[in-house]
This record gives sequence, C-alpha cells and structure tokens, in this order.
Amino acid sequence: MANKPNKKPQVSTTGHEWDGIEELNNPLPRWWLWTFYACIVWAVIYSVAFPAWPGISGATAGFLGWSTRADVQAEIDANAATLGPINEKLAAAELTEISGNPELQGYAVSAGAAVFKTWCAQCHGSGAAGAKGYPNLLDDDWLWGGNIEEIHTTITYGIRSPDDEDTRFSEMPAFGRDELLEKEQIDQVANYVMSLSGTPQDAAMVADGAVVFEENCAACHMEDGTGDRAQGAPNLTDAIWLFGGDFASIKETVTNSRKGVMPNWNARLSEAQIRAVATYVHQLGGGE
Repeated sequence: MANKPNKKPQVSTTGHEWDGIEELNNPLPRWWLWTFYACIVWAVIYSVAFPAWPGISGATAGFLGWSTRADVQAEIDANAATLGPINEKLAAAELTEISGNPELQGYAVSAGAAVFKTWCAQCHGSGAAGAKGYPNLLDDDWLWGGNIEEIHTTITYGIRSPDDEDTRFSEMPAFGRDELLEKEQIDQVANYVMSLSGTPQDAAMVADGAVVFEENCAACHMEDGTGDRAQGAPNLTDAIWLFGGDFASIKETVTNSRKGVMPNWNARLSEAQIRAVATYVHQLGGGE
C-alpha cells in the first residue's frame, strides 16, 4: 500500500503579488525573533546603565555614573599633575632667565607651540607669519616691543581689549571721518608717508604732505616717521605694513584709522601657559 504524500499546511498570503508571485505570510525564524528580543533587552539595560535619555539640562546619567567628559577630565587632571612641577618652575622663573635654562626653554617652546596653535594661529597663522591686519611674528618689527618681557605683557593684557583695564591701548584719530583733515590734505600726507619708504603716487604732494605730517602725525610717529613703541605707533620708514602700504590702503588708514583688538589672555590661560607661548614667539626669529 503506497504512502500518501505529506501535505504542507496551507500558508496564508500577505495579499501582495508581483508578476503572479504571491508573498506568503510565513512566521519569522525563531533565531531571528530571539535575537530581536535580546536586542530590546540589551537596549533597555544600556539606556538605564549609561547616559541615554535627553533632558532639559542634560542626558540621564545612568546608574553606572560613566561619562566621557569625566574620562577626559581625569586624563587632563593626570596630565596637569605630571606637568605641575615644571609649570610651577616656569611660572616662578625670571622671564629673561628662561632661555638660559635648557630644561625650561625646551619645555616652554614645546608647550608654547601647542598653546599658539590652539589660541593664536587663527589670527597670526599656523606659521606665525600673520596676514593683513594681523602682525607677522617672525620679523623684528614690533609695535609694542619684541623682548620677552614686552611680548609677555602684550599676551597677558592684550591690545585694546575691552575686558582688561591694563590692556595696551593707543588710538589713531580718524582724520577723514571726523573731518580733522581735508581730502586734499589726506592725499598729501598719504603721499608723504609713501615717500618715507618708497615711491609716492604723486611726488608733487610730498612737500605739503610733510607739513601735514609734522602738524598732525609726528606726535606719535615721531618727526622722522620711525614710530614710538610706547604708544604702539608703527614705524613708517621700514616698508613693513600691517594694513598695506599702497596709496589706497594708507589713505584708508588716515581717513578712518585702524584699531585692531587682541584679547587679554590672562583670563583664559595660566601664567605658565602665557610664559610658554611668549617664549615660543620670542624664539621664532623676531624676538629681541
């Protein structure tokens, strides 16, 4: 007697059909279901144990108390503890004696480079060559002085910083905007200033420009145009220009003045960091 073939149970369809092929409504494999349920359990445990749910003032901390910020802070604290002794030594040393101490000099240059790339490179450039309106720290042309003490003071208190009453401060009048000089006088003095280090646009105006300069500019830039570091007044005879030395740029400077701002870093950096970056800048090649 022949065995009857086993008939497979009839499986319903999902109602979807493509080109005559029906989609059967087969149950999901057991292994897949258990994996899915395990993932749900794992997600619940994870969200309770670790920071997960966002709130108004921050995410839930989790009962394990783990935090990436805490890990980073622990590493920062450990690094600070390791560098603490040499930072204290750097902060206590005489600025002029740092370069004579190989240990301090080497550490200050290395640490100062890191500080510079983090806080200073945005304006002065990664190589410290500056840009238009931002001083080049590689040359020996310094508005406020280039020895280690003067650099330290500039970094500490900034230049025209509104947040520190001890900031370095100077103010050039806006001779055109405030109508202190006539347009012709501005053209004359711009040509005279150009003549101090190069060729003026209109040589016929130089003589009259010299008179305008003596009456309005010499008090800060000195009679010979060599400037005054105590006031942050630039040397106009060396062909080094912060905002450009062409006629249009000089005329713009005389007309509306220039008032760049450098932050006071004593509110953001430690004394050791300020000394480190001052040492780094000083040894770049232009320090005096």
